[in-house]
Amino acid sequence: METKRLGKQTVHLTMQPGVAAAACVGGKKEGEGPLRKYFDYLSDDSRFGAKSWEKAESAMLKMCYSIACDKAKVTPSDVEYVFSGDLLNQCAGSAYAMRECGVPYFGLYGACSTMAESLSLAAMLIDGGFCDTAAAATSSHFCSAERQYRFPLQYGNQRPPTAQWTVTGAGALILKTDGPAPYVTHITTGVITDAGVTDMNNMGAAMAPAAYETLSAHFKDTGRGPDYYDAIVTGDLGIVGSHILADLFLRDGIDLGMGYMDCGRLIYSANGQDAHAGGSGCGCSASVLCGHLLHGMLEHNWDRLLFAATGAMMSPTTNQQGESIPAICHAVALENTRC
Repeated sequence: METKRLGKQTVHLTMQPGVAAAACVGGKKEGEGPLRKYFDYLSDDSRFGAKSWEKAESAMLKMCYSIACDKAKVTPSDVEYVFSGDLLNQCAGSAYAMRECGVPYFGLYGACSTMAESLSLAAMLIDGGFCDTAAAATSSHFCSAERQYRFPLQYGNQRPPTAQWTVTGAGALILKTDGPAPYVTHITTGVITDAGVTDMNNMGAAMAPAAYETLSAHFKDTGRGPDYYDAIVTGDLGIVGSHILADLFLRDGIDLGMGYMDCGRLIYSANGQDAHAGGSGCGCSASVLCGHLLHGMLEHNWDRLLFAATGAMMSPTTNQQGESIPAICHAVALENTRC
């Protein structure tokens, strides 16, 4: 059997499915940020018409998936597989969003890396010949995440400068065998990396080493360097983590270059919005990818983009038990020409 593997962690897809359509939905704060024009829908009501924050997150994701399907000219029930996840216990946000679609569904948990994980698995399924159409989606909601991971909003706790703001947002994209550019060409699956960070308010420091390991593996496995890509975009390292990542590569004599960006730094204004170290949450990298980044590829601002979303794989229980925070990063190469 001909292998598609390159090295230990990377695969080179042969079918290289294309992105038929993508959509992103956000809340009020996201609509006040610099990427406002790239969202398909922005709500002034953080509850999205629902009675709870958790139901609001499901409503937001359901809307996003429906918009992506409309743009791809497929009905939500015609998609052959859906890969989706969120930050809530048992991925409840995604499960309730997709319960009426009647589509084979895989619920995923990769924390803030979930968009790269769902995109990887959807592309692999198509590349393996198991389907022609698959969806990758994820979401997060500031209020539901705060309730689960930190304190009730009414508590009004103070956030340190290293803290990041969970994005109220969702992203969904439809991959098809014969879809148009951009195409998914390579996938580098991450390994769990633990730098010993225990501070839940410093996710950037916890996740940066995972991004370093995955990007290093991608460069080694593919023989490509940072200069091959027009843009390298990490997911949700924020101000603190993106500086750490750049420094880690500089120690190896590698400059990630002017094309290096981070979704957590892109989604909010550093001066005009109080997001401290930037954005985070599954919906951060998902909405930035499905809006700003894919739009830029269609406009040929970037023809070769490496999307590397990171996630902190802890729980409130493990943190209270004094455990450190393990992290993961998955990288997906998107290119406007098949290779």
